Amino acid sequence: MAQFMDVHHGMKGITAEQLREAHNADLAIEKDERVHFERAWADPEAGVVYCLSEAPSAEAVQRIHERAGHKADEIHAVPLSV
Repeated sequence: MAQFMDVHHGMKGITAEQLREAHNADLAIEKDERVHFERAWADPEAGVVYCLSEAPSAEAVQRIHERAGHKADEIHAVPLSV
């Protein structure tokens, strides 16, 4: 499985609870697309949320995010990490 980092813009003022709820919404249905969302981060002041996942494709990641109600603005493959 490949790793992906996706980015959501326009989330200014997001709280820890809202981030947790959004992440949990993804986790509840991620198996439908063989995706696993590992972690999510947010910068409430900038209004940006980042999610790291393992998935068969960027399209699978986007389908889960769309169904959970928060389509990603960008999805990037992460082929290398240290």
